[in-house]
Amino acid sequence: MRPLRFVGILALLLSPGCNRTPAVEAPKPSPSIALATPPSTGHARSTRTLARGDGGPNDAQLAQGDAAYALGRWEDALSHYALAEKRTPGDAAAAVGVVRATLAVRGVPEGVGAAPGDETALLVLAKLREVVAASPGFAAAQLELGRVLFVLGRLEEARLPLERAVALAPDDPEALSSHGIALLVSGDREGAVAALARAASLEPNEPDRLSNLATAELQAGKLADAIVSYRAAVKLAPKNASTRTSLGTALLQAGDIGAALPELETAVRLEPERATFQNNLGYGLQASGDLDGAIRAYQRALAADPNLVSALLNLATATAKKGDLEGARALVSRARSLDPDDPRALEVERELPPIPR
Repeated sequence: MRPLRFVGILALLLSPGCNRTPAVEAPKPSPSIALATPPSTGHARSTRTLARGDGGPNDAQLAQGDAAYALGRWEDALSHYALAEKRTPGDAAAAVGVVRATLAVRGVPEGVGAAPGDETALLVLAKLREVVAASPGFAAAQLELGRVLFVLGRLEEARLPLERAVALAPDDPEALSSHGIALLVSGDREGAVAALARAASLEPNEPDRLSNLATAELQAGKLADAIVSYRAAVKLAPKNASTRTSLGTALLQAGDIGAALPELETAVRLEPERATFQNNLGYGLQASGDLDGAIRAYQRALAADPNLVSALLNLATATAKKGDLEGARALVSRARSLDPDDPRALEVERELPPIPR
């Protein structure tokens, strides 16, 4: 299974005193795995493989599917899992394998709310409900059901199957991590930190685990802990631009502009087309006093994404500082037209001085 993750981009607000809220993005696919079942089914209590290891009629086929999936050979994995399902209709392990490989083959993103209304996700959702109804003690099916609901944006529905997956496989990193994300989006920040910390302790060399933990720690007000976790994730994956920008914005929140800027600049060098990364760099440059550099970064962000409200508002504050109040108000007006309910736009508008007559 490709791990669910928060790509820990922080949506920077508009003044150093503002609270900052992590945004959630679709994850980048990375070959991983998932499956767990209670002992009574003959499966290991782990999400590492779908093969049972019991020498049964489907075991070799499932093992070949697992191996292909772990290597990112999605089509091969689908062929093996589908053959196992054909040989033994109703085999929950084979059915879950078919679902996972189908999602990968068709490129369905694995992130919170990443694909609402996606036809493939809806199709496999119906299949997973049947599998869970027939095999409620099969943790892999519970886990996959929760994750597909996450992808579809059905966050409340996702929580129960993920809770069941953790109950069935309490030491499985993927179940713990997915459940931790569910807790975080539902507002249980301390519970999320506990679950994600446990997942990270079980897979200490997996940067996504640490990045997810850092995002939860940040939400829970544990800024120093979040910086430590983000640094550890960056050390493991130095070319991951998302983690770089997250570390940089966390350092900005801590007031360490000197340490933040190299991280934000590295993120932009790695992925210069990402509007949010340019915007975050602009905010860091503005905090450092480089107003002209900040404006250029905001403009690059808006060239990449003209509807990025945070960049419009950040550019508005920078434009006002340069003395162009009419230009600043026009930017705020544009931001409000894109998102009339965004409280940041109202805050910036209130803070702008009146235009001299």
